[in-house]
Amino acid sequence: MKNRVLLFLFTGFLMLLVSCGTSKSMHHKPDLSQYNSEKPTVIKKSDSVFVSGKNSFLKNKQGLWELYVEGDPLEIGLNTGALTDSLLKKQQKIFFSKINDFIPSSFQQKLLRQFLKWYNRKLYLNVPEEYQTEIYGVSEYTSDEFNNIAPKYQRGLYLHGAHDIGHALQDLALVGCSSFAVWNEKTEDGSLILGRNFDFYVNDAFAENKIIAFINPKEGHKFMMVTWPGMIGAVSGMNEEGVTVTINASKSKIPLIAKTPISILTREILQHAKNIDEAIAIAKKRKVFVSESIMVGSANDNKAILIEVSPNKMDVYDVPNTDQLICSNHFQGEAFAADKRNQEQIVNSHSEYRFERMQELLSENKTVNPEIASEILRNKNGLKNIELGYGSEKALNQLMAHHGIIFKPKEKLVWISANPYQLGEFVCYDLDSVFGKRKNDFKSFQIENLNIAKDPFLKTTAFQNYKKFKIEDRKMDSFLDKKETISPEFIQNYQSLNPDYWVVYYKAGLYFYQKKEFKQAQLNFEKALTKEITTLPEKQQIEKYLKKIKRKLK
Repeated sequence: MKNRVLLFLFTGFLMLLVSCGTSKSMHHKPDLSQYNSEKPTVIKKSDSVFVSGKNSFLKNKQGLWELYVEGDPLEIGLNTGALTDSLLKKQQKIFFSKINDFIPSSFQQKLLRQFLKWYNRKLYLNVPEEYQTEIYGVSEYTSDEFNNIAPKYQRGLYLHGAHDIGHALQDLALVGCSSFAVWNEKTEDGSLILGRNFDFYVNDAFAENKIIAFINPKEGHKFMMVTWPGMIGAVSGMNEEGVTVTINASKSKIPLIAKTPISILTREILQHAKNIDEAIAIAKKRKVFVSESIMVGSANDNKAILIEVSPNKMDVYDVPNTDQLICSNHFQGEAFAADKRNQEQIVNSHSEYRFERMQELLSENKTVNPEIASEILRNKNGLKNIELGYGSEKALNQLMAHHGIIFKPKEKLVWISANPYQLGEFVCYDLDSVFGKRKNDFKSFQIENLNIAKDPFLKTTAFQNYKKFKIEDRKMDSFLDKKETISPEFIQNYQSLNPDYWVVYYKAGLYFYQKKEFKQAQLNFEKALTKEITTLPEKQQIEKYLKKIKRKLK
């Protein structure tokens, strides 16, 4: 896969040499003439409370940051940047250090920078002016450390396409989100409930500083979204009208140019739509550059639909005569039914498996409430409740989610998981309360008596072993990469920490195969096949190794 990425980057670089459009994009800035560009003054009330006029940023007892900002696009951007300043610099460092891990070569990094200039040359033409302005305001507070990648504002734009570019380059390896919606007979009071896990994983540090942003714009609807420092796009959110958006990546061909990032499109829906029809109208206006399912819930319609978008077409998947909607990482509408990539996604990925698991869990519950929704999002087992091992991408709870979130749009209630993953307390917020009469006590907005308790799994030996497993798994990868000798004790301990997970036997099999200890390799590969393998290609890879071993042992 890495060779594929490098080939793509190199192709981009070659195309840069013959293209004629990067200079304008690298020097472009939004028109700020209508705004007051004076930088805000931030007052530090404590190590976890910061205030700028009516705007505030505080860390609650669950470790979630709560941001409240209001005003025109530049005011929102500048206040967001000023209030989140130190976290913003830290987050960019975390993100770009991950790129350094992935592409350690300085030459290849230079290639990447040239590729980004070429690939994003039309990005600014596809981001609405109000969001360009907001990104510019935030970017004023980013570090100069990464100016070699791109100037601050352009870098801010690039990062809003990072989800989409990573999606295209890695064929969705960064994202495996699961979401569902239920209403009418499927909920206790008949009103809409939605739940989702956002499985966008950079590393554990990236998810440490989650921000619950409450935005009160001069134009459009007030809304909340879950985000991270520097991100103004929406991946999960709800507005004051009870419109919700969540995104699930689908199979994509590699596009040749960046267009509107999905998170910017969903931000526009949050800010400017009051029902499903208005959300669809906004989606029709924008051209995207990857394939994505956008789940839109609406209190006014008391149901949810999927807007399925790709670089070439768009479909609306509605489910009449039913009271639930499920979404993983493949398209369901007629427009994509015969699409080859979508069909491959269903056969070769873990998307269909998670889809069926959500169906199974929803069928086990006659009605759903927020607590039951949290149990579904936290479920770690496979179909028919089989053990998958911890961290399996076939599980709804892959123990890697940036966040889990639950919406009850009619009541304007939202629950967001605290760290780690979706295991921490689900913290409840009431949008009517947040955007009601503002007080200057700068306390957490949460409605504590409606919070959902932490997952009891956090207190188990199994969870402690999983944390140890993650450390040992990185060591295992390093040993394999460097072809170093591993002690039998290490392998035994490594496998004992996560014994139901196929990967621990597969990697041991790879190690023994490298060492030409084919009998031991065979035993481990065969053991891996007794577990639930994540995808069909991975299962086929193990079977290929076993065929090679049988030939070598003859």
